[in-house]
Amino acid sequence: VRVMESGGGSVHDGGSLNLSCTTTGLTFGAYAMGWFRQGTGKEREWIACIMWGVGKTGYAESVKGRFTVSRDDAANTMYLQMNNLKPEDSAMYFCAAREPYVSCSDSWSDYKYWGQGTQVTVAS
Repeated sequence: VRVMESGGGSVHDGGSLNLSCTTTGLTFGAYAMGWFRQGTGKEREWIACIMWGVGKTGYAESVKGRFTVSRDDAANTMYLQMNNLKPEDSAMYFCAAREPYVSCSDSWSDYKYWGQGTQVTVAS
């Protein structure tokens, strides 16, 4: 199983980025998928998840209204559209997959497969 994030970069305060997470080796449509981030010297923080099936979503309060998670099961890919980025959003962003046919979770320890991360830097 491979999980690969892409789309990170450097933007200014108020800018936007769209992250992608592509998987191989698993039946993507059966997995709840999550986005996490970890800033320098900080703990890993859950920010969003999307369920398998109808794609119900959940967001952390810190990103609600600014970030949108979506998925394309045919492409084995999840996305994170990030708008109105702030310097405090700067972090390494990770995507992760849980076990098949279980619900979303905001706990990183509940996720089985992880990518290597993509860096997002927001300058003030």
